[in-house]
Amino acid sequence: MEKTLAYLREILSNYLEYHDDTPRRIYKKLLSKPYKSEGEFVRDLSQEETAFLDRILPHEIRYAMDERDFERVYQLNEVYELLI
Repeated sequence: MEKTLAYLREILSNYLEYHDDTPRRIYKKLLSKPYKSEGEFVRDLSQEETAFLDRILPHEIRYAMDERDFERVYQLNEVYELLI
């Protein structure tokens, strides 16, 4: 779980400057709260935050696939499946 949320934090850092406040709020949640599972994290998201992740994660998963970073694909997919 720690690895999954670390990958998510990493990709969110790429969205902090060029988007509204949503990625920043998600990023701060990841830094400030000790989530015990991906499910706990997803349940703590607002509708707006969930919609944002739902938009960006497919792109990030495809990018990881293109780079053959299968560990990242797996970890990001763990969160994405919980959003659906």
